[in-house]
Amino acid sequence: MSTTTIYQKRRAAVARALKAAGGGIALLPTAREYPRNRDTDFPYRHDSYFYYLTGFDEPEAWLAIEASGKTTLFCRPKDLEREIWDGIRLGPKAAPAQLGVDAAFSTDALDDKMPALLTNQKSVWFPFATHEGLGARVDGWLDKVRARVRLGDEPPPIQHDLCVVLDEMRLFKDSHEIAILRRAGKISAGAHVRAMQTSAAMLRKPVKGGLREYHLEAELLHEFRRHGSQFPAYTSIVAAGANACVLHYRAGDAELKAGELCLIDAGCELDGYASDITRTFPADGKFTPAQRRLYDIVVESQYAAVKATKLGKRFNDPHEAALRVLVEGMLDTGLLPKAKHGKVDDVLESGAYRQFYMHRTSHWMGMDVHDCGDYTEPGSKPRADKDAMGQPIMRKPSRILRPGMVLTIEPGLYVRPGKNVPKEFWNIGIRIEDDALVTAKGCELMTRGVPVDGDEIEALMAG
Repeated sequence: MSTTTIYQKRRAAVARALKAAGGGIALLPTAREYPRNRDTDFPYRHDSYFYYLTGFDEPEAWLAIEASGKTTLFCRPKDLEREIWDGIRLGPKAAPAQLGVDAAFSTDALDDKMPALLTNQKSVWFPFATHEGLGARVDGWLDKVRARVRLGDEPPPIQHDLCVVLDEMRLFKDSHEIAILRRAGKISAGAHVRAMQTSAAMLRKPVKGGLREYHLEAELLHEFRRHGSQFPAYTSIVAAGANACVLHYRAGDAELKAGELCLIDAGCELDGYASDITRTFPADGKFTPAQRRLYDIVVESQYAAVKATKLGKRFNDPHEAALRVLVEGMLDTGLLPKAKHGKVDDVLESGAYRQFYMHRTSHWMGMDVHDCGDYTEPGSKPRADKDAMGQPIMRKPSRILRPGMVLTIEPGLYVRPGKNVPKEFWNIGIRIEDDALVTAKGCELMTRGVPVDGDEIEALMAG
């Protein structure tokens, strides 16, 4: 199947959803360009929803899909002078054949053409709260339609959030998406391997100024780009020693030292799709006994979560499986004294584990590293539950896992210095993360091209 056909099928699915809801038209802009400083923009990245339906990555574009199935694209006009500076534009004339849309116009005609497209539609759909000023832009077009009411033109009386339709579509990855995600995972795994080996090599043969976090970040970026990745999927975390206990730490200039751990959370973006891997390893290639003890607990917790990631299980099940193993490890190591905190179920009830594990084990992943999709089961009824702070709330049960869903599995332990915390574990931060595709047989870990087992990591770094 050609890529053009893939996007046509997705647009047709949106049209069917609109028709099932009584008719209407869907409007979707791509992302805008953002200035970084004078005369310089941030690297451009398309809107994920827009790209999902078009495969078109030029800025300033718009897409309209009618319940009848007709699709209209607005894109930048051909402009020889601007193309000399900024690159070749597709242009409206070539767009229908290249993108498979029914009609295409210049964005210069957007304000003239859009009111006509909106006229006498049953409803208008657009993504709510995703593009600054979008609602006001749509209102402006609707005002132009209202000005012609006496002539028989009617504006759509209802507005719907298009994300409701697109989020559900994007939650289930097709074969085209899965192939890209697998390749992105392979590239990112290779980057982690490169960073591990570089770390050990540079500490075996010290360099002037020492090994710094930014050295390993550079290795990651080099490996991403040389294999065709367009961007990092997110700002890479390279955290030396105690920095690993900061969840959203960014690679800085801290020195990596023998005897300390390094946590790297990094993944590339390939053809619009993300990867997301975390590995924690000894900077010099050899775990200390205390590090290895906690590390093996996190490994075991991830294995438990992977086992719970399969068809028919719920989204929360991997988290609960990992959490039980982590809590047992906290009690066995004395991070949580048994005399004070009791057994595993007591700790789960009290929430005392949050001192050392304060985030969830999974999130959806796809075009966005934290991808869209409902985390609760559609159509289910709320039931009594507890929030992250242990307070009683009413909540729908979590989503049932089905083939084509992609989620991360990322348990961790983060031990900051504190009263009654065994000193041997101070400043140890560990997270292990892989990207899991739910299949009919269980789940496929798409990022295991970089080892997880402690012995395998030490063997890799010894080379």
